[in-house]
Amino acid sequence: MLWTLVIPLKPLARAKSRLSDTAHGSIRPRLALAFAQDTVAAALECPAVADVAVVTDDAVAGRELAALGARIVPDTPGAGLNAALAHGTAAVRAVRPACPVAAMNADLPALRPAELGRVLNAAAAFPRAFLADMAQVGTTLLAATPGHALRPAFGGDSRARHRTSGAIELHPAAVPSVRQDVDTGADLRAALSLGVGPRTAAVAARLLISER
Repeated sequence: MLWTLVIPLKPLARAKSRLSDTAHGSIRPRLALAFAQDTVAAALECPAVADVAVVTDDAVAGRELAALGARIVPDTPGAGLNAALAHGTAAVRAVRPACPVAAMNADLPALRPAELGRVLNAAAAFPRAFLADMAQVGTTLLAATPGHALRPAFGGDSRARHRTSGAIELHPAAVPSVRQDVDTGADLRAALSLGVGPRTAAVAARLLISER
C-alpha cells in the first residue's frame, strides 16, 4: 500500500513559539523550516510513501518544500491545524479518491524512512490508526485507509481524542524518529540525540543549548 502524506505547516513567523527558551525570534522560523525540510525529505525516501502534500500559506516554505518534491496545497480555510488537514486530505482525494492518507507532523527532523515505513505498514491493517508522540500525550501520525475519513483531532491531548474517536493506537517496535516531534528545547535535544537531518543540524549548530 502506497500512502499520501498530508503535512500541515503554519506560517514560519508564527511557528515554534515554545522554543523561545532555546532559540531567539530570528532563528525559530529557520528551525521550523529546517524541521519541515528534513521531515519531507525523509518521508519522500520511504518506499511506502507515494507522495507528500504540504498544507501551508507560507511562500518561503512552499517554495523550499516544493523543490524537494512536495505538492503544496494552500491553506485556504485558514482555520487551524485540523481544518488544514481536512482540507489537504480533500484536495488529495479529489485527485486520487482511493488513496490511503496519513496526516503527519512537520516537526520530525530525526525521521528515518525505514521507521516511517514500519508505522505505515502497521496502519494499513486498520481503517484508522495513529501513533502517539514520545510524551504519550499527543499524536505524530494519523492514518486512514481507502474509503475511510481521516477525522483529525490534533493538538493538546490528541492521543486520548484519537482513541476515543475509534482510531487504533499503533505500537510498532523501534520507531523513535516518528514519535520525536519538537516543541520545546528538551524535545530538540532529544531529536539531536537521535540524529537529525542535515538542514536541522546546520541551523541547530548555531544554537548554544545548555544542559539542564
